[in-house]
Amino acid sequence: MNRLVFYLLFTLLPLNIFAQDAYTLFDKQGKKVSYDKFLSGMESADIILFGEIHDNALCHWLQLQVLKSLEAVKKGKVVVGGEFFEADDQIIIDEYLKGYFSLTNFKDEAKTWSNFEQAYLPIIQFSKEKHLTFIATNIPRRYASLVAKKGIDSLQLLQSEAFKWIVPLPFDIDKNLPGYKQLAESSSQGHAFSLPFMIEAQAIKDATMAHFINLNRAEKIFFHINGSYHSDGFEGIYWYLKKKNPSQKIITVSSKEQKNLSVLDKENLNIADYIICFPEDMIRTK
Repeated sequence: MNRLVFYLLFTLLPLNIFAQDAYTLFDKQGKKVSYDKFLSGMESADIILFGEIHDNALCHWLQLQVLKSLEAVKKGKVVVGGEFFEADDQIIIDEYLKGYFSLTNFKDEAKTWSNFEQAYLPIIQFSKEKHLTFIATNIPRRYASLVAKKGIDSLQLLQSEAFKWIVPLPFDIDKNLPGYKQLAESSSQGHAFSLPFMIEAQAIKDATMAHFINLNRAEKIFFHINGSYHSDGFEGIYWYLKKKNPSQKIITVSSKEQKNLSVLDKENLNIADYIICFPEDMIRTK
C-alpha cells in the first residue's frame, strides 16, 4: 500500500464505509455491534481501557476516532492517558500541550516509542487542539526493568524523588490471576524475555497505570490507551482500579487479529466488554 492510498483510506473515507470490511466490533458474548452502539456503551463510563495492538495501524486510527466521538459528545469532559508515556515525562507533556515549545523539542526530550509519530502523535495533537488533559501513566522503564531483574524490594534503593512516578508501596500482587500465571508459565519455559521477577514487573506497570488513572480522573471520562494484555480478562489495570474503587464503571476494549472477521474466535470471548477484530495482514506502524 503506497503512502497516497494509505492517506486516502485513513483520512478521507467515512467510518461507516471503511468499517464494513476493515474491522468488526463484538460484545463479550461474540455478538456483532455497530459503532454507534459501541460508542453509546462507553459514554456513561468512568474509565475506558482501550486495549490496543501496539503496531496495528488501523487500531490506532480507530482509537483516535473513538476519542473524537467521545469528545464531541462530552465536550471537554474527557481526560486522555496512555501506557506509551512514562510518568516522569508528565511535565514535558503538560508544557507541550500548553504550547510552550515546538513538536521538535517535545520529541527530543520525551521518551517516545519508535512508532510515536504514526501511532500516538495524532492522539497528542488532538488533545492539544481540544485542550484535553493528557496523563502519562506508565512507570519509568528503568524502574520496571529493575523490578524484573531484582524484585520489588530493589526499589528501596531509589531516592525518595523516584517514588513520585511509582504506585505507592507496598501494593498487592495476585499471582493467581490467569494472565500473571500465563506469564509465569511462559517465563519458566525460557522465553527470550524471561527474567526472575516478570510477574512483579508486569504488576507494578498495571498498578502504576491504575494509580495515575485514579489520581487524575477528576469526575470526567478517563480514556486510557494500553496494550490489550494490560486489561484483557478484566485483569491487570482493571483489577487494580476495581480494588481501589469497586463502584466505578469501567469499560474495557480488547483488540485482536483474526483470519475471519465475521465470527469472534472462541479464545476471544469474554476477554473484554468489547472486542475489535482486525485482519491479520493489517499494515504495521514502525
